[in-house]
Amino acid sequence: MMKAHGLSSSHAHLRELPIGLFDSGVGGMTVLRAMREQLPNESFLYLGDTARMPYGTKSVETVRRYALEAAAALTARGIKLLVIACNTATAAALPLLREAHPEIDVLGVVEPGAEAACRATRSGHIAVIATSGTIRGRAYEEAILRRMPDARISALPCPLFVPMAEDGLTSGPLAEGMAARYLDPIFRDPREQGLDVPDTLVLACTHFPLLRGAISRVAGEGVTLVDSASNTAREVRRILLEKHLARGAGTSAGMPLCPGSVRFLTTDDVPRFTRLGELFLNMSIAPCTVEQVEL
Repeated sequence: MMKAHGLSSSHAHLRELPIGLFDSGVGGMTVLRAMREQLPNESFLYLGDTARMPYGTKSVETVRRYALEAAAALTARGIKLLVIACNTATAAALPLLREAHPEIDVLGVVEPGAEAACRATRSGHIAVIATSGTIRGRAYEEAILRRMPDARISALPCPLFVPMAEDGLTSGPLAEGMAARYLDPIFRDPREQGLDVPDTLVLACTHFPLLRGAISRVAGEGVTLVDSASNTAREVRRILLEKHLARGAGTSAGMPLCPGSVRFLTTDDVPRFTRLGELFLNMSIAPCTVEQVEL
């Protein structure tokens, strides 16, 4: 982990570097969106590995290789902190990336998501939906049980939600039909039998918040949906302040600070990446801020 430094000129340079994020596609922009809201002064460099998405259906070894390549591409351009904005990559590769990049803090999205779920639940019965890779790795179950040993966890893979989100199929009969197919076994069916159902549902994939409306309607009233985005942004803010790396921390009183910039890297089809990115971010993306790269 990066050590705290005195306020030297090199430290001032570090403060101006962007925060790096990567995901298999554009789903990680839900994390970027939360970070932009909570850290408006910061600059960001986001990499979407769209040529090789989804990660959730790949082997752990493959995801680790992809994650190492994505992180190397970001650190080579200069970043002050790295966020793995992908649950599958976090579960598979977080310790590996921390070992590979000891010069900066490396954060994943699993621990913040688990923390949010434990705060939200009233009954201790928590459902987790994610990609097949995340569910297989049991990272969320382990993170929740560390905080709440008595928690009851219903974990369910929902792999088709990722391509649906990437294709913009996030609402309407198709989205609700697929949500019902996945979620009825842990919500509707037990309710009809008079059984207990989870009161908290973790959207343990950064793509899933785009289907929040359809998922919420199928899960039913009384079920709280949580994701890791806002909690991850809070943790990033805490670290930057603790390490004196927050942009603007050394700005002279009375001097205006320009809002941070956002730049994007994608490994495939720039127009499609831009179009979907605008949907996830709820903001326009200038073509000049998007660069296609090879990993």
